[in-house]
Amino acid sequence: MNPKTLIIIPTYNERENIERMLTAVHTAVPDVEVLVVDDGSPDGTGDLVEARGKADPRIHLLRRSGKLGLGTAYLAGFAFALERDYQRVFEMDADFSHDPKYLQPMLDASENADMVIGSRYVEGGGTVDWGLSRRLISRGGGLYARTILGLPFQDLTAGFVCYRREALEQIQLGEVFSTGYCFQIELKYRVHLAGLRLLEIPIVFPDRVAGVSKMSAEIAREALVQVLRLKWKLG
Repeated sequence: MNPKTLIIIPTYNERENIERMLTAVHTAVPDVEVLVVDDGSPDGTGDLVEARGKADPRIHLLRRSGKLGLGTAYLAGFAFALERDYQRVFEMDADFSHDPKYLQPMLDASENADMVIGSRYVEGGGTVDWGLSRRLISRGGGLYARTILGLPFQDLTAGFVCYRREALEQIQLGEVFSTGYCFQIELKYRVHLAGLRLLEIPIVFPDRVAGVSKMSAEIAREALVQVLRLKWKLG
């Protein structure tokens, strides 16, 4: 039996993916619960989740008024989890770039780590169907952040993450200031600075199955500045 687990999935216009993702999650790990944090998707993503939740108590929906950012979506999800008795909390994308088959291995690894990172850049991990520019942005951004922040981990921008409850309670979530691409880096940096245990396990990360990617060069450039701010404020 797994510890009581909540998987947080932020959504904006993920109607093409969300129902299949919910099914895939519960096929892989039937005893977990899912919180979809929907930022007012005009395509009806939230309505689909609400309908599923009425028939399945493992599915929860948090509706927000508009596009408020990935970081604030996860912070809202963390607050939901900490107000209840969840012992493990995941960050996970809706678009099948994060394969639900890795959920159980990450849960198992969390027995010996406070934060488990589904990593593309350790042995056994990788990416599929990525263009050259996306590979350069991801690899270059990761190298830059590791160098500035002095972190030993390979995949700082990874968004497939499992936290022990105790880690979220220790890292001062109310002081997190990154809201976009750099949010993932800040959370890992805070866990590291708190002296907690981080573990990377390999995942293969394909391009999204359906819908449109939210990543852009502008978002990546903003993250470069935010990394310097992280070093200045926390380092």
